[in-house]
Amino acid sequence: MSGGGAAGKVSVAVVSWNGRRHLETLLPALRAQRDPGVPWEVLVLDNGSSDGTAAWLADEHPWVRCVESAVNLGFCAGNRRLVEAAEGEAVAFLNNDTRPREDWLAALVDALAAAPGDVAAVSGKIVDWGGERLDFARGVMTFDGHAFQLGFRRRLEDLRPGELPEDGDELPFACGGNLLVRKASFVAAGGFDDDYFAYLEDVDLGWRLWAGGERVVYAAEAVVHHRSSATSDLLGLYNRGFLFERNAFLTAYKNYEAGLWERMMPAVLLAFNHRAQTLLETHNPGGTSLGLDPYAGHIADTARPVSAGAAAPAEPVEPPARLSDFFDRWRRYGTVELARRINDRVQRDLKKLLARQPATVAHPTLTDERTVSQLRAMSYLLGHLDSAAEKRRAVQARRQRPDAEYFERFPPYLVATYPGDEELFASPGFKSWLPGDLPLVEVELADVMQMGDAGR
Repeated sequence: MSGGGAAGKVSVAVVSWNGRRHLETLLPALRAQRDPGVPWEVLVLDNGSSDGTAAWLADEHPWVRCVESAVNLGFCAGNRRLVEAAEGEAVAFLNNDTRPREDWLAALVDALAAAPGDVAAVSGKIVDWGGERLDFARGVMTFDGHAFQLGFRRRLEDLRPGELPEDGDELPFACGGNLLVRKASFVAAGGFDDDYFAYLEDVDLGWRLWAGGERVVYAAEAVVHHRSSATSDLLGLYNRGFLFERNAFLTAYKNYEAGLWERMMPAVLLAFNHRAQTLLETHNPGGTSLGLDPYAGHIADTARPVSAGAAAPAEPVEPPARLSDFFDRWRRYGTVELARRINDRVQRDLKKLLARQPATVAHPTLTDERTVSQLRAMSYLLGHLDSAAEKRRAVQARRQRPDAEYFERFPPYLVATYPGDEELFASPGFKSWLPGDLPLVEVELADVMQMGDAGR
């Protein structure tokens, strides 16, 4: 097939929220780029920053086009603003907390120019700041719309087969922090979904590009160094959890084709709800009470077994003692022995009384922030059903490639990640909810990425 052709001009788009300290490293690295052979420009969105980014850019880097927003639009809507302002026929998205190598842009431009015409985007490699570990080269998507970077945080020399693609290999999606995409393709596919704010927007875009009949490929020489999570940490761990859960569900809901979504939905919902329930039970005081069966003796007094058809035995009731009986026992036993016997009787009666009472159950108290983020995601989805359905209709209306072809190339993964996942995913009951004709890759989390301190 003939090449897609070089873009007439390329726009490098950088969104920055209180990231001036990162731009101090990034912009000199961009200034030092080898000539990519096409005209190019750099646009920076000052995304509601309070660190004086706009004024600093005007003074120190007048060659950069600064687009200002009074508020933080997020990564997705922020990049949409930059695409609207971009003059290039292709747009290169780059995180502000990165340092591109000097041939980064030229490698992206060359890869897109050499690619067949149905290639909408090329994705580069991301390594850690020291260039020793992998951040992104090839991504995979899970059955419920989450995603992983294969080999994340592994040393480059320790990467496993398949974790580092060959130049020109097809990818299910490009990383939003290092890709070059044809502007026309980006806009036609709907761009990054503004409602995502940040995270998984690139997974969603990649699926839509493929469904629309285009492809994404890998550009091995387009390398950037990344301060992992340097910008995202500003959002807070649990606020990011909300974005992960909400955006993953939206990705699955919008993109699974008709017929397949209806068969996938039970498993997607079951996983989502199981995670919320597990967090509620295990991470909040009194949470275990949510797992109680009120008809198993806790509330309805059903704990004592009774033979079928037989009435429960009545408790023996002694007639009230007469005063003469009391004095008679006092004379027979003496004061000390009578007191002991009365005490024993009181203890026996108290035990019987307590045995008849329902178990005291502490109501759960919601204190865990991770649980709150999960419930917030659920609340958002319930409150935005109509807008999500409209986006699904738009995505499916432009479909040209069936999901069967997409998943033949990139089978979804089943990876236990959250508390309770391992038990759920191993359950025959859960697996019975997954379509039997859906190819699934079942692996452990350690097979996907570096675990523990060794990966830091």
